[in-house]
Amino acid sequence: MQLSLRLMAIADMVKVGNRLVDVGCDHGYLPVYLFLNKKIPSAIAMDVRKGPLSRAEAHILQYGLGSYIKTRLSDGLIELKPGEGDTLVIAGMGGPLMERILTDGKEVRQSFREMILQPQSDIPHFRHFIREEGWEIVQEKIILEDGKFYPMMKVVPSEEGTMKKWTTEEEMFGKLLLSEKDPVLKQYLEREFRIREEILEKISKAPKGKVSKRMLEVKEEKEHIKAALESYESI
Repeated sequence: MQLSLRLMAIADMVKVGNRLVDVGCDHGYLPVYLFLNKKIPSAIAMDVRKGPLSRAEAHILQYGLGSYIKTRLSDGLIELKPGEGDTLVIAGMGGPLMERILTDGKEVRQSFREMILQPQSDIPHFRHFIREEGWEIVQEKIILEDGKFYPMMKVVPSEEGTMKKWTTEEEMFGKLLLSEKDPVLKQYLEREFRIREEILEKISKAPKGKVSKRMLEVKEEKEHIKAALESYESI
């Protein structure tokens, strides 16, 4: 079976031999692919909605994997017990929802060896949140698929006593992506820079006074994007 670029990137991050827990599993493509490719011994596919879960069940049964991949109706991690998995995947949700799931399920969350997370929104805040909660970002990827950018991260329990400080640009765009000069991140930054320039041009033509605050915000964002782009030019 073939995965999307986004799901393939997530699959590549999963440590071989780990038991998988996939929250928000949709069709169950990820655990099926990982088992068929002998990367995982078992999985629990979870979703808060019956529709996606039934589609996942059908897909799992199609490949005869009902003994290895179990499905579970659950709001986040509520129906999971500590120690039932080694790798937690949460992907394709907004950052605030993922924060809520990880906060409500803190006891269960702490039992995982690694988490692979792909928030769709509020990503700078999510990066700060996950590090503040005692997890270290050890791998980052950003995928461009069908015109959309998908940043994702692999995190493990931090061995550091205190959270290391990141710059604003590192939290906005990903410290590891910037240090590796990721080419897809550069595409993202160039697009975001153009968008800010277009917004500033529109604002400059609007009535004065009403837009001064927004103009300052966009100018600040543009400066952070510019600083991140300049890191690509450094040797």
